Amino acid sequence: MISTAKAASSAILERDGRFLLVLRRNPPSADMYAFPGGRAEPGETAEQTALREFREETGISVRNPQLFSTYDLKTHAADGSLSSHFFLSVFRVEADRELVAEAADDAAALGWYTVEEIRRLPVPQSVLECAERLEQDDLRPTGL
Repeated sequence: MISTAKAASSAILERDGRFLLVLRRNPPSADMYAFPGGRAEPGETAEQTALREFREETGISVRNPQLFSTYDLKTHAADGSLSSHFFLSVFRVEADRELVAEAADDAAALGWYTVEEIRRLPVPQSVLECAERLEQDDLRPTGL
């Protein structure tokens, strides 16, 4: 069976070295922490999906999406068959600092986590990879 990847987007909001993660309620990645995000709706751009999903899951309206990374994510069933296939666009976003996130929609809970804390949470590999890359970028000397 030939599978067509479904478009999905997620968004990274970072504050003071902590990343906003939601605890997923539904598959894929149910019971795992991830950046707010989800499937694209018909006619939506990847950027629009990231902004909409972030707002739906956290109550925060974010802005200025900048593409950070892309992933071709395949999940297989126990028998080896393909159970889901997503092309994920991951964006960095900005939000007003005074806005407070509240878990909604597909998010069972949410929180702000350091990279060290993320390493101990059940997260998709893509989430850990993005957080570690951003931490490395933050540690690089500037002005060279």
